[in-house]
Amino acid sequence: MDIHASTLLETALRNIHPGAVTSGIPRIELHVDQGQASESACQYRAMACFILQGSKRVSFGDKVLRYESGHYLISALDLPLMGQVYGDARHRPYVALTLVLDPALLNELILSMPVASDGEGSESGLSTAPMTQELESVLIRALVLMNRPADIPILAPLIERELLYRLLSGPHGKLLRQIASAKGPLPKVRKAIGWIGQHFDRPFKVEDVGAACGMSRASLNRSFRDITGLSPLQYQKQLRLLEARRLLIGGEHNVSGAAFSVGYESSSQFSRDYLRHFEVSPNQDLRRTMHARSAA
Repeated sequence: MDIHASTLLETALRNIHPGAVTSGIPRIELHVDQGQASESACQYRAMACFILQGSKRVSFGDKVLRYESGHYLISALDLPLMGQVYGDARHRPYVALTLVLDPALLNELILSMPVASDGEGSESGLSTAPMTQELESVLIRALVLMNRPADIPILAPLIERELLYRLLSGPHGKLLRQIASAKGPLPKVRKAIGWIGQHFDRPFKVEDVGAACGMSRASLNRSFRDITGLSPLQYQKQLRLLEARRLLIGGEHNVSGAAFSVGYESSSQFSRDYLRHFEVSPNQDLRRTMHARSAA
């Protein structure tokens, strides 16, 4: 980032304090956090996340990504992740803008741009890249616009279009074009994820998922793993564990109740899976969370 852009960014961030901040701009959200002591569960949508200050670590299956100020992440799918954010070396909070991707608007822009030769195959559904100065400039204007609500109805659509244009012109343009396309494996994997999300609390066979999205068992397993890093059944398990943790931490169920509500038939198997995934038992996780809340 050049000196001028850095000064503009520091000015825009000066009065932003930790805590959820509503941007007022459709599909764009501002996230501010002083930093987290441990990982927490989060659900990514098809979105772009631009880090303006601090850094973030996300893990999904065996894949771990860490990206920092001046970089962005593209998520092509609804993915249950573990994430942790960090402030920067000057003890300033983590600040990020997220943009929920609109496939219809992406497609409209793609049709107005020169045809790209992307080659065969699919990219991973989760990828990072450094920001360009042009992209940083749009993000700064988005921050400034948040403090000018009267201008949002007119200027917000222009900023969103330019953000998407810069992303389409960048290193993950291929991935974004796949999001907007009805062709290739990515749309079918997105459909499979939607089906699993509706049926995660009951047993199913991979053939059932394949039939729902028009793929054979072998093709679905291969494409699903290429894009997400997990098999469909591993993805189901992650959804179950994240939902069970939400119910447990939220006080809606005890350990057994949380396990059975998400489809587990054995409380002990649930506790073993929970420990492997979160590296802490359900009861230890609950006690740690309650302690953190009482200390806050």
